[in-house]
Amino acid sequence: MNKGQVTIKDIAKELGISPSTVSKALKGHRDISASTKKAVEELVEKWNYKPNPLALSLQGGMSRTIGVIVPEIAHYFFSTVIGGIEDRAYESGYHVMFCQSSESYDREVKAVKTLLSCRVDGILVSVSKMTYDYNHFLKIIENDVPLVFFDRICSDIDTDRVIVDDEEGAYEAVKHLITIGCKNIVHLSGPPNLQIGKNRLAGYLRALREFNFTIDENNIIKCDTGEDASHIVPGLLERKVRPDGIFAVNDLTATGSMKQVLIHGYRVPEDVAIVGFTSGLNSDLTSPTLTSVKQNGHLIGREAVRLLIDRIEGKTNTPSQTIVIKTELLIKGSTVKDYILE
Repeated sequence: MNKGQVTIKDIAKELGISPSTVSKALKGHRDISASTKKAVEELVEKWNYKPNPLALSLQGGMSRTIGVIVPEIAHYFFSTVIGGIEDRAYESGYHVMFCQSSESYDREVKAVKTLLSCRVDGILVSVSKMTYDYNHFLKIIENDVPLVFFDRICSDIDTDRVIVDDEEGAYEAVKHLITIGCKNIVHLSGPPNLQIGKNRLAGYLRALREFNFTIDENNIIKCDTGEDASHIVPGLLERKVRPDGIFAVNDLTATGSMKQVLIHGYRVPEDVAIVGFTSGLNSDLTSPTLTSVKQNGHLIGREAVRLLIDRIEGKTNTPSQTIVIKTELLIKGSTVKDYILE
């Protein structure tokens, strides 16, 4: 059996009958005896056989297809990663099947099952926010299918991964807020189960400690969507000691924060300076424009595919690799007064 996937030939060999007999039995053909149909059905259930929709395109036991699971296809960052994945896969002669988890654990589990049933040669995954159990990813490895995580990774599974230097990016963002004079910096943080959230929090804390700031746990608040920011930021602005700096875990949260700051009559950056993380299209559409940490999503996608194809084609037998993509802080109007967009 190839990569743990059961074929009609495997079932036929086990039962000592022809593949065509197995195929007819599965279709309920009248020429096949009841006993043979029963034997086929029992083995199909036991081996969890699933029809292979790509069977006709298989060459040399490979589908030349890569499966990809992302939280949101329309998200700016993931769309840039997808662009890199598509480009590198095309150059290497592979097709790509995309699945969207929509930040749902259940949909992520179903996506894994779907890709395995389609007999993809390898799978790329960026983990959903709601994923706390990783057994479905272990199923990929158990089926001897190469697995590479990108951006949002599972630290508990030893496999190749491509990540952004989230801690350093966050550190540079908070250091920038400190150097422009911010004294009370709030971190709107990501889900605690995701490594990117942990790493960005670590960068925030490192910058504060380096500049001898007191760590205030009340300034670390789980808030990673624009909707969350619309509920949380007004309360921050009502504090006796109002924040003068916000470091948000992503751009959507940062822009949502900026909207609330402006609605409540405060100025950006004079009263509250704001930094995001992604540097997507929205960072140039806000007024003022948004200072943000740039992630090279296209390069992440290309590197993830490169690692995966190397595993698929047996080009590397080395232990699992972690590739770290550097970030860049792009300073704009939300932290620098009178910034001019070039």
